[in-house]
Amino acid sequence: MNLSWLLLIVAGFFEVLFAFCLGKLKESTGLHAYFWFGGFIITMAISLFLLIKAVQHLPVGTSYAVWTGIGAVGTVLVGIFVFKEPVSFGRIFFLLTLIGSIIGLKLCSN
Repeated sequence: MNLSWLLLIVAGFFEVLFAFCLGKLKESTGLHAYFWFGGFIITMAISLFLLIKAVQHLPVGTSYAVWTGIGAVGTVLVGIFVFKEPVSFGRIFFLLTLIGSIIGLKLCSN
């Protein structure tokens, strides 16, 4: 795996972090809300910066799909394990198909 793919994966994890901050922001009030808003802005900026760096050497369509896919999978998992969102067969099934699609895009790209 080259550096661009590593940057893209890390960018996806920062997307999960900014979604986590967004979820915590939804639950917060007062000073804590500003803390989570700041975390949201910082992690979003880092995620986008790393995505921009990765796209300089990878196809834009593949990069964006992988980035959003990692973010979607991670955010669903955070929702289930941290925010106690419901788990159903359908959610798990489509989560697994999304993971398979992300892997497929990686295998089919240059």
